[in-house]
Amino acid sequence: MKVPFIMKPKCIIGNKLILRNVEVSDAEFILKLRLDSNKNKFLNSTSNDLEQQIQYLKTYEQDNNSVYFIIEDKEHGDIGTIRLYDPQENSFCWGSWILSQSAQNYAAIESALILYSFALDYLGFKKSHFDVRQENTKVWNFHERFGAKLINETEIDRFYEISETSISESLERYKKFLPQKIHVKNAENS
Repeated sequence: MKVPFIMKPKCIIGNKLILRNVEVSDAEFILKLRLDSNKNKFLNSTSNDLEQQIQYLKTYEQDNNSVYFIIEDKEHGDIGTIRLYDPQENSFCWGSWILSQSAQNYAAIESALILYSFALDYLGFKKSHFDVRQENTKVWNFHERFGAKLINETEIDRFYEISETSISESLERYKKFLPQKIHVKNAENS
């Protein structure tokens, strides 16, 4: 059995989106997204401190247990973030999923499909675990449509798991958003 691992590719090319590994120079964009009052209702609070965000990204560069992406459109316009982290045996967590107001309607579904495809086909994971705030009904409904199963909840959060079978079924069901396999580019095959 292949042991899952996390690698940080330069970028992953999907159909209409690209997931690009974050760089320290992305700190201002990330901070702007995280401080947007329309977007941060369901996020952990973030300090309005650019230097703190820069330091976080510098620490991330050395972290081998997560991969953090800027979501770009095909014109390389930054439209969001998404992160894969917390590997536990054959399961990964994902989050930090924020899309800007300029993101097209397809961006949510395609970015999720790209991340799932990358995690299963390239990293060797078999399932995912994650949590969503109770009040964030739009996002937990999205995950449930993908086949995520509620496994626990608190007053604040809903905890989910999604199996390899459900992920594969979703990749097939929503194939029009990601009709071809993703293309993973590393620094050496740029």
